[in-house]
Amino acid sequence: MNYVYLSPHFPPNYLAFSQRLNELGVRVLGLADEPYEQLHPDLTAVLSEYYRVRDMHHYDDLLRALGYFTHQHGKIDRIESHNEYWLETEARLRTDFNVSGYKISDMPRIKRKSLMKRVFVEAGVPVAPGLLMQSAAEARAFAAEMGYPIIAKPDIGVGANETYKLHSAHELEAFLARQPQGYLLEPFIDGTIQSFDGLTDQDGRIVFHTVHQYGDGVLEIISQQLDAFYYSLRDIPPDLAEMGQRAVQAFGVRERFFHFEFFRQRDGSLIALEANLRPPGGFTTDMFNFANNMDVYREYANVVVDNRFEAGVERPYHCAYIARRQGKPYVHSHEDILAAFGERIAAHQPVTGIISVGMGNYGYLARSPFEEEIWEMADFIRRVR
Repeated sequence: MNYVYLSPHFPPNYLAFSQRLNELGVRVLGLADEPYEQLHPDLTAVLSEYYRVRDMHHYDDLLRALGYFTHQHGKIDRIESHNEYWLETEARLRTDFNVSGYKISDMPRIKRKSLMKRVFVEAGVPVAPGLLMQSAAEARAFAAEMGYPIIAKPDIGVGANETYKLHSAHELEAFLARQPQGYLLEPFIDGTIQSFDGLTDQDGRIVFHTVHQYGDGVLEIISQQLDAFYYSLRDIPPDLAEMGQRAVQAFGVRERFFHFEFFRQRDGSLIALEANLRPPGGFTTDMFNFANNMDVYREYANVVVDNRFEAGVERPYHCAYIARRQGKPYVHSHEDILAAFGERIAAHQPVTGIISVGMGNYGYLARSPFEEEIWEMADFIRRVR
């Protein structure tokens, strides 16, 4: 099997995908613009070949790379990056080389938040009202109907980039004065974010799923420089499982990870926020492993190669990601944290590059069978003077 991995070096913890595929005999072919000598030795050890392009945004260079791989190794069987940023590039390459998976025709409903809403509604999953803004007059009318605050976010966007919370007509006018294009307006939803995350097999069956609960939304974390905190639940809320399963089916998720975000409103009801057809970001795949004593990277490789999932999923632990940022006057030192919680800190490491914007500069993966202990660790780690 020939598996082309776009940007296999990013994020660093995704090295394990290449390693597990290689262990099952898959020919992993790396494609990126990173200099070969700067790749981690553990990655180069498992890549069958690496093709460096000048710039991953130059599609003709990618076409030549895939043509070279095809000439050298035969038909390409998979093209993946597991990264939101390259979803459309993957789909375009799959279309041009007739490789299984999402094609370019699938992208609008996967990338455009306004079309995601339609898919959710057709699947019987509630969504917040939304307006794909065409004019200032429409935006003013929508705000008058919904009341403030309202959220303005790009119809095609990643995370909370270029997303705004508008609290008044004055802020709306300032936003409109910038002549924004392609923005979706929604009412602000007061609630807690819960995500339905997992993996499907080649036939679209969910072979693994879990739920994560977030202390704050990505918009608040970035705009207010908060310390990110979210954790997995041991018990899956039945209503969220039902809606998540409908969403997986509606979006035709096959042999892929998924990350569906929902708002749990104050009255307990759920509203779908958006669909992400890739692994949850940051270190969440590692959290899958620590919460379940499994290796999800190996299980993904099993699904790709043999369409099987072998791990038992009993969820013996809650697993949390708890972040800290440089420059904050934290009460407890790194040494204090390790001394206080010992083996309950499953892993910890610096966070660098673009990921640090939302994930902080240092991350702790903490686990416990008890939810109250997760909150205690989060409070201890993030407490400031």
